[in-house]
Amino acid sequence: MDSDFLNVFTQPVPLHEFLAENVIAQGEKRKLIKPTSSNSPKLEELKLLLIDWINTTLKEEHIVVKSLEEDLYDGLVLHHLLENLGSLKLDVDKIALTEKKQRQKLSVILDAVAKCLQLEESQLKWSVESILSKDLLSTLHLLVAIAKHFKPNLALPPNVQVETITIENTSRGLKTVNAVECITENKEKLEAQSQDDAFDELFSRAPDKLDAVKKVFLQFVNQHVGKLGLNVKDIESQFADGVILLLLIGHLEGYFLNLRNFFLTPTSTMEMLHNVNLALDLLTDGGLLNFSVNSE
Repeated sequence: MDSDFLNVFTQPVPLHEFLAENVIAQGEKRKLIKPTSSNSPKLEELKLLLIDWINTTLKEEHIVVKSLEEDLYDGLVLHHLLENLGSLKLDVDKIALTEKKQRQKLSVILDAVAKCLQLEESQLKWSVESILSKDLLSTLHLLVAIAKHFKPNLALPPNVQVETITIENTSRGLKTVNAVECITENKEKLEAQSQDDAFDELFSRAPDKLDAVKKVFLQFVNQHVGKLGLNVKDIESQFADGVILLLLIGHLEGYFLNLRNFFLTPTSTMEMLHNVNLALDLLTDGGLLNFSVNSE
C-alpha cells in the first residue's frame, strides 16, 4: 500500500474507518474527494446552492432535499427534477424500492440526461454505479451539468475545485493517484472566451449563416465610416491594415486621432501591425475589449 493513501486519510477520518465505509473490491477503481477538500467553503457553498435550487424547483411537489448524497442516489428526486425542468416523461416508476429497480431507474434517467445534453459516453463524469453508491463527486458533476443546461442563469459559484484521490485495488495492493478536479468553470476564463465562443459556434454549427452576419457588420461599418467618405466592401481585406478599424473606433467613441500616431497609408507589415495594436489599445483602454486578441 503506497504512502499517499496512508497520509491522505489520517485526518479527519482514520484510515480503518474509511476502508470500513468504502470497501473497494479487487480490480475496482474509484475516485473520491479527499477529506481535506470535503469541507472547503466553496464546495459547501455549491452544495447549499444546489440543494436550495432543487428544493425551490420541487416545492410544489413537497420534496425536500437535505443531503445530495443521501437524497439523490435512488433516482426519485432526479426523476421529478427532470420532469419539472425539461418536461421529460420518463418511462419508469416514481418509486423504486429495491436496488435492482433503482439501478434500472437510474439507467433510464441518466440515458435521458446524456441525450438531452448531447453528451457522448466518454464525456460523462458520472455513472449509474457512482450515483447509486452515493458518490458526492459524481452527483455534483451531474447536478451542475443539469443546472447549466436547464437553468443557465443559475448563479453557480465559479472556480469550485476539489482534491481527489483515485484508488485502485490491484493484485499488488491499493494503488492511488492524487489530482485536482474542477466542478464549476473559471468565471474569468469564460468571460474572456465568451466573444470567441459565439463565433466558434457560428463557424461550426451554422456556417451557412456566416455571410448574412458579415453583411450586417458591413452595413454597420459603412453606416459610420461612410460619413468620413469611405466605403468598405470586404471586411477581411480592408480591415487588415488597421486604418478602417482606427477611423471607425475614433468616429464611434469621439476620439481625435492624430495622423502622426498611425499610418494612414501603411506600406509594410510593421506599419499595419502598429495600426492594429493602436486600435486594440484604444478598445482595451475604453473598456470595450476584455479578452486577448492577436494583432497579427
